[in-house]
Amino acid sequence: MSKSICYGRCKRNLGRASLTFFTVCFLTSIHADYDSEMVEQRLEKLISSMTIEQKVGQMVQGNITHVTPDDVSRYFLGSVLNGGGSWPNGRKESSIYDWLDAADSYHEASLDTRYGSAGIPIIWGTDAVHGHNNVKGATLFPHNISLGATRNVDLVREIGEATAREVSVTGLDWVFAPTIAVSMDTRWGRAYESYSDDTQIVSDYASAMILGLQGKLHQLPDPGRVIATAKHFIGDGGTIRGVDQGDTRLSLEDLLRIHGHGYKKAIEANTQTVMASFNSWNGKKIHGSKQLLTDVLKTDMGFDGFVVGDWDGHGQVEGCKNTSCAQAILAGIDMFMVPKQWKKFIANTLKQVRDGEVPMSRIDDAVRRILRVKIRAGLFSKERPSKRLLAGDLAIMGSSEHRALARRAVRESLVLLKNNGGILPLRGKPKLLVGGDGADSVAKQSGGWTLSWQGNKNIPTDFPGATSIFEGLKKAVEDIGGSAELTTNDSWSDVFNPDVAVVVFGEDPYAEGVGDREDLLFCDSYSDNLRLLSRLREKGIPVVSVMLTGRPLIVNSQINQSEAFVVAWLPGSEGNGIADVLVADKYDRPRFNFTGTLPFGWPDVEMSKGNPDLPASLMLFERGYGKSYGDTENVKADLTEVACARKELKPLVIFNGTTRKPFAAYVADSADYTIPVSGASTVSPSQSLSVMTVDGDVQEDSRLVTWSSDDDRDIGGEFFWRSSSVLDWRDYLDQDAALSMTFKVIEQPEGSVVQEVDCGISCSAELNMGGFFRNVPEDQWVRSAVPLRCFVRAGADLSQVRAPLILKTRKTFSIMIKDLRLSTDLPESAIMQCD
Repeated sequence: MSKSICYGRCKRNLGRASLTFFTVCFLTSIHADYDSEMVEQRLEKLISSMTIEQKVGQMVQGNITHVTPDDVSRYFLGSVLNGGGSWPNGRKESSIYDWLDAADSYHEASLDTRYGSAGIPIIWGTDAVHGHNNVKGATLFPHNISLGATRNVDLVREIGEATAREVSVTGLDWVFAPTIAVSMDTRWGRAYESYSDDTQIVSDYASAMILGLQGKLHQLPDPGRVIATAKHFIGDGGTIRGVDQGDTRLSLEDLLRIHGHGYKKAIEANTQTVMASFNSWNGKKIHGSKQLLTDVLKTDMGFDGFVVGDWDGHGQVEGCKNTSCAQAILAGIDMFMVPKQWKKFIANTLKQVRDGEVPMSRIDDAVRRILRVKIRAGLFSKERPSKRLLAGDLAIMGSSEHRALARRAVRESLVLLKNNGGILPLRGKPKLLVGGDGADSVAKQSGGWTLSWQGNKNIPTDFPGATSIFEGLKKAVEDIGGSAELTTNDSWSDVFNPDVAVVVFGEDPYAEGVGDREDLLFCDSYSDNLRLLSRLREKGIPVVSVMLTGRPLIVNSQINQSEAFVVAWLPGSEGNGIADVLVADKYDRPRFNFTGTLPFGWPDVEMSKGNPDLPASLMLFERGYGKSYGDTENVKADLTEVACARKELKPLVIFNGTTRKPFAAYVADSADYTIPVSGASTVSPSQSLSVMTVDGDVQEDSRLVTWSSDDDRDIGGEFFWRSSSVLDWRDYLDQDAALSMTFKVIEQPEGSVVQEVDCGISCSAELNMGGFFRNVPEDQWVRSAVPLRCFVRAGADLSQVRAPLILKTRKTFSIMIKDLRLSTDLPESAIMQCD
């Protein structure tokens, strides 16, 4: 019986008491696809029949915002992904059926042989890092740091299983999880993606999550399982100062001892893919390290699946760019994540192979690994995504069973740092005041990687079926005869005299580089929270603080002001799990006890005093600390407090004679070709835009940017500076900074000129500057600054700036730029008005 027939018969008979037939059929299908000798024979047959174009296409993964189904057919792509903030049709509100329609389109296109495709099914990857977090209505489980507090390996495996089921509902095959980083410095913006700084905990959880997502290797064709990814290999949590994509400086022995053990366990659990890390090891980017990717991972560790690169990570290898990197291919990257410029990457790779720069044997090895995983996963015999078991099953997505599991995970992850006087659990018939900016915000309690990359700009209606912390507390308190009121500031109704208050506060959502910190001192950006705590103390109302955070931070002041202090981490969609532990039953007994313990030490200093490059080592509470209701010892009420001072923001220079790191200059045209600016002159492919190094005041201190067009050619183009890392400019916004440019207009613009800030997928802010530049006298130095608030009004999210300046026009215009910087100290005469 063929496997496709088998699956179809299984699906048709599931509802007719045919479990025995399904089991026999399923086991038959497993044997057919998994037998290792048969797999290898099938691989060799496939590879020997493929053209070089088909092989290179298999090695490329583009983002769905820049790849159409027709592209998949024409370029033989092996994979697509939906990066953070990418959804079918570009809509966060996309339904399950929208996801299935898109999955069907890409799958069917990969099997379409009209353009010479080998008919190899595509694989779609998604960042399901705490549940199927890109999909509206999915269950959002607590983030990894929360799970690290539970010390419950079985729970982690169950969460993996539930996540795999919900991913299967949308027809996708592959998740970029789990992150098995050992975060050694929690200033890192991805610390919450780490289970712990204990290597053993991380290793145990890595294995459990992979087994949950993927099952045992023999079970991969199970329609309720997905392909897992161990990421990010290797040392992402060990960078100096916790800088995202930074440098991990260790000997090979220490690198493997601290950061490698989780990968050994992941391979033992049969992870099928490993994602390479953005960071460097002793100054060299890991995407270009043959020693680590091939010699260590593939040879020494015995990994026989495929290595996937991270988002344009190959472009950071010395001598490489996003569109070309032979070194990363030679190093051992098998599948390249090239979200936008994948066409040029394919063209350049084909040339490198034909020129002998990349040997065909390396291409064959990469394709062999990719196809091996696809065969093991049963992709060659599965029906189209919408016809698979579980596909479109609305009862699974955000099901009561999955939400109950997530609620249990919240309960088990809570860590009690303080409970003086036994104020918890809340009992009797309390009149409960609930306040703080996190009290009624599912978005804040869910953190980053939630519906969008940074997890920001989400609103309550984005979370159907979810429960905020206030909603959970209100119901629990009312169930025992009490009452609850929500305050959104520092006041409450005159008739409501609370017995106790729960104040919920903490970090706003962030992801990756945006979350990097210089120190570990928590300074609440919401003044209403501070005023509320102060007023409650004045009134003598006991305070229970609940902190939402992706890492331990210094909150000595808040701990001092609280009778009880609970760390809730980033609990996800089931805020009622907090009420389960905080509120007693009607007999005044705890419904659930606190069982969570710290997965990281809790700091007592904001940074290492001796060497700021090192993690803070002085701890207020050690890893493993966590009180329970049986612990009656009080925490002292005079912890040393550290004042939050206004940050002194230095000017951020982007260009002054030379382009400053982490920025680089580029030109692009309507053909979607992007070229780095280098040397004395750079011209766009269409010849409509040029950038020259010229003498402004001194030798070669300026860039002359010229757009040219005529009646027959109106192509236009973009000149821009882009950062190699994501920048958070909210502190500059708070201090009313402006983007200042010193320039000469050489030839006034004939048409409109747009100045833009790029802040990620589906995020930008455009200002029409054509009239402004036309009113500037030609050939005179001018310094002018656009306040950041103007870009915010135009729609920018300054927590995730990628390109601080983009200039574009379709008509003739010429400008000489001498300086570009972000500054808070500018003369009023230089600052433009937003209108």
